[in-house]
Order: sequence, then C-alpha cells, then structure tokens
Amino acid sequence: MSAAETLVLWDIDLTLIDARGLGHGWYRTALHAVAGLELVHTPSFPGRTERAITQELLLAHDLEPTEELIARLHAALIDVATREHGLLPTSGHALPGAAEALAALAGRPAVVQSLVTGNLVEIARYKLGAFGLDTHVDFEIGGYGSVSEHRPELVLEAVRLASAKHGKDFEAVVIGDTPHDVDAALHHGAFAIGVATGRSSVAELRDAGAHVVLTDLSDTAAVLTAVLDR
Repeated sequence: MSAAETLVLWDIDLTLIDARGLGHGWYRTALHAVAGLELVHTPSFPGRTERAITQELLLAHDLEPTEELIARLHAALIDVATREHGLLPTSGHALPGAAEALAALAGRPAVVQSLVTGNLVEIARYKLGAFGLDTHVDFEIGGYGSVSEHRPELVLEAVRLASAKHGKDFEAVVIGDTPHDVDAALHHGAFAIGVATGRSSVAELRDAGAHVVLTDLSDTAAVLTAVLDR
C-alpha cells in the first residue's frame, strides 16, 4: 500500500443536517407496522446507532430484540423513509457551511469522504440527497447503524472498506456533534473533530477528548485547517 491518505468520516444528524422530529415519527410507524404496537418509549437518538436504538426500543415494548425482529424493524424504517423522504426539504435543513465544507474537501488531493452515522445506509442517502449533500460522499465505504450497537465499530468498518476499495492506508478524521462521535474516533486512534451544532456544547466536546472543536461548519477555512493541518 502507498502512504496514508485522509479519510473524512462525517456524522449526518446535527452535523451536516437538522431533520429533528422525523426519526421519532418513522419509528412510530415502523413499530406499528411490525408489531402492531403504539410507541410509548422513545430512546435517545443523538450519537447512537440504529441498531442500539432498535434494541432499546424493542426491549422497552416487551419485545425480544432477535436478529429477525431487528431486521424487520429496519426494513419497516426503510419503507417509511422511502415513502416520506420527500418531507425532508420542508421539515429540515442543511446546516450552515455543510455544502461548502464537503465541496472544499472534495477539491483536495488525497482526501476521500464518507460517513460514520447511526443511520441505515438507505436513510443516509435520503437525508443527504434531500439537501444536495450527497455529491462528494462515497456511500459504499461508510460505517452505518446496522453494523453494531457500538459506534466505534462503525469507524473500524469504514476504514476497512475504504482501504479495501482504494488499496491504500487511510488516516481517519471523524467529524460529529456528540461525545459518542468523539469516543468512536479516539477508540481507534482517529482524529476527532467536534462540531457544536447539536445538543453538546463546545466544552462538552472538548471534555470528551476532541482534538479540535468548531462552533459550526460556517468557516470553511477553519474546517479545512482542522482536517488537513492536524
């Protein structure tokens, strides 16, 4: 393999976009479709994987989170997202600077961009596509929420897929808005960039161990510096 290149792994929700509210509704519809139950307990979403959220939701509704039931619930989530992703442009928005940051990094040599997100890959495509943020992201090499309930495993999967596809070593940079994103990066020795556009403050992201913390993505030059001059 040649010298290491940079693999930028973006979180989606409250890092690149804000579509709060839809996830709750999609889970409500999916749970009713799969089990005929009303949603009475909503797990915490920020920074967690779809698999972890699904397991907690099923247990909270007295259902055994078997592989078969998890798969059925994920399929139902994809079904409802397929029907309703057209609502995304009116119920959510891209966060300031997201499009510019993605485009600027895409113009740099030795940089590949993908995702480490708690979302399922199909839903990740809908969410980024709704706001025109999918152009510079390689969805084939991302780490997605179906992989594991443990977010660090998503980083490992993304690096493995990127290395296999490109035949190169990569140094990973993880960009996200929660301490879960930071922890996932640090667990595998990746560079962690916190973005305080979610529920976690600058101080909380720093305390989690982020190497760099940005208030948002609106300063493209600052994003490039954080990623490239580490």
